[in-house]
Amino acid sequence: METPQPRSLSRRTLVTGAAAGLVAGVAAPSWASAAPPRFHTVGRVVEAADGFVRYSWPGIHFEGRFRGRGVGMVLDDSDNDYDVQIDGTTTATLVTPGRTTAWIKGLADTEHRVRLVKRTESPWGEGRFGGFVAAPGGVILARPPARRRQIEYIGDSYTVGYGNVSGTRDCSNNGGVNRNTDADLSFGALAAQSLGADYQVNAFSGRGMVRNYNGGSPGTDFRTYYDRALLNIEGDVWRKPASWRPQAVVIGLGLNDFSTPLNPGESWATEAELVTAYESAYHGFLDKLRARYGPRTFLVVSAASLGTTTFADTVERIARTRNARGDDRVGHWYYDDPALDHLGCDWHPSARDHRIISGLLEEHLATLPLCW
Repeated sequence: METPQPRSLSRRTLVTGAAAGLVAGVAAPSWASAAPPRFHTVGRVVEAADGFVRYSWPGIHFEGRFRGRGVGMVLDDSDNDYDVQIDGTTTATLVTPGRTTAWIKGLADTEHRVRLVKRTESPWGEGRFGGFVAAPGGVILARPPARRRQIEYIGDSYTVGYGNVSGTRDCSNNGGVNRNTDADLSFGALAAQSLGADYQVNAFSGRGMVRNYNGGSPGTDFRTYYDRALLNIEGDVWRKPASWRPQAVVIGLGLNDFSTPLNPGESWATEAELVTAYESAYHGFLDKLRARYGPRTFLVVSAASLGTTTFADTVERIARTRNARGDDRVGHWYYDDPALDHLGCDWHPSARDHRIISGLLEEHLATLPLCW
């Protein structure tokens, strides 16, 4: 539940996948030859004047179609890591690629699907994507269609997938949090992919509804950043496209509010005062979501096991209160499982845990009247 900090830029590196017959390489940038971007995304992006799109939320992904023996990804990003997936198989991982066109070559000369997904969390920086380009003799095809099902995930490090591929709780000697985070293997991404849904992962590690992890960064909380497309730009506002109408919004905020004892000098003298502030802010946040997405979107307020019942009890009470006020499309989801090992960085859920939680989420969503 710790907050990622700004880090120095790493040397440009490319880690290739093991799929037979596929070769990944990095070529010099060739912006003049890049075709106009033809890709699908529902992530929060901002169009730049030079044809790139800018972004910073975790798990943003771009999908395209092409015909030919290879495809390039036009990138300008020295902070994040990406997975490249061809026809549903991860073929390469790009580690802080920098300003470049990264190529996947040696494919069969036929039609293919390509997906580029941002693995890492970068609240203090941004990535830039300039589209897919075809290898000589090939062509970029029309973008894939949007999916009818849509899910938005709102949360903290659990929702991000913080340190989920580490395999050890102390990941300081195996690449750190960034190298061991894969938002594409977070429970929300897994559930959405299984359900055939487009999705956003709007999550910020270490942030709570009113209180951040261990009382850090007072005066800010998750709500400070939620309306932004670019997290590092104060006052930035994401302009929601008319096409983004999620049938379900899954909210996971509270672990950071309640996981550590209050420190002297914090705004709340007692846990009871914190609970009151949390409930009031949560209701205000639900009002915002209801105004943004309308009466048909189902709002799922969730809680995870924390060793005490304060978090779970409070979230359940919030859902009951909304229902009593006449909003029957707010529900409560509590998730826990004795098989969870928390072997991710800093005792976070492991990739195995995220698979378990994604199954629990799919089961819960199946009980809701989503009409999708």
